[in-house]
Amino acid sequence: MTIPTLLFLAVISFFMICECLWSLWTRRTISQPKEVMANLALLLGNQLIRPLTLAWKLFVLSLLEPLQLFQLPVTPATMLLTFLAVEFLYYWYHRLSHEIPFLWAIHHTHHSGSHMNLTTAVRLNWLGGFVSIPFFLPLVLLGFSPNLIVLSLAVNLLFQFFLHTEAVTTLGKLEGLLFNTPSAHRVHHGSNPAYIDKNYGGFLIIFDRIFGTWQPEGEKVRYGVTTGPVSRNPFVIVFHPLLLWACGAFHREKKAQHLVAQSQNPLVAKPSAASQNNTLNPGRRDEDQTPLCQSPT
Repeated sequence: MTIPTLLFLAVISFFMICECLWSLWTRRTISQPKEVMANLALLLGNQLIRPLTLAWKLFVLSLLEPLQLFQLPVTPATMLLTFLAVEFLYYWYHRLSHEIPFLWAIHHTHHSGSHMNLTTAVRLNWLGGFVSIPFFLPLVLLGFSPNLIVLSLAVNLLFQFFLHTEAVTTLGKLEGLLFNTPSAHRVHHGSNPAYIDKNYGGFLIIFDRIFGTWQPEGEKVRYGVTTGPVSRNPFVIVFHPLLLWACGAFHREKKAQHLVAQSQNPLVAKPSAASQNNTLNPGRRDEDQTPLCQSPT
């Protein structure tokens, strides 16, 4: 591993330990041991393939460099411009990852945990780094540096690590102003009907304000997906939603009320008994199941 990678792991480990000590001190249950182990296993997998995903990102972005009509110089101004442009495209990539079935089958990994803590931040699908980068190709054609694009994405994701916690409550009048916050991101992970499809921003929250997806934290957040935790096996967490999608048994709907309407429609298959018995995470759009593509119990 490189020195930056080791430093990154040391930093996030330090804050994970601090959060754990905080939960013990305050006697708050913010995690479940097996889920934490699954999250860390996903982190390990992503670290093992990190050189490959990084090389893939730079390779794909560099393919378009010869097609650039011009190239922006690397200056403080263009670095800021790159960061803002990446934030804008990240908002739309993240939003579409909740609305397009294939992308949701990948992003589902991150949302399938039933607790919110810093290990949830590293609960990321191993394929995510390969499918996300095409969304940022337009920036290369517009003259942005591929290295700055990747760097901006890294800053975005590092910042989001600190959003996955209950240790920080709300920031009062700062909520919804400019930057994303733990409170706003808890809403994003909520399965409450009012919280679905909200707060997609990475570092900034302004695009949620502009495009109407901002939602402040009010009622207590119920984390996870309708069917509850998929598995504690990292391979199942990563690949089972994709298997459901390949079977045609996994799709996302744009609005939560569509699911309610379907559940009331006698022509639509009713959810499985396991789904009906799950009271932990009602309300989030999730995969429909067929006999051929059952979710693990």
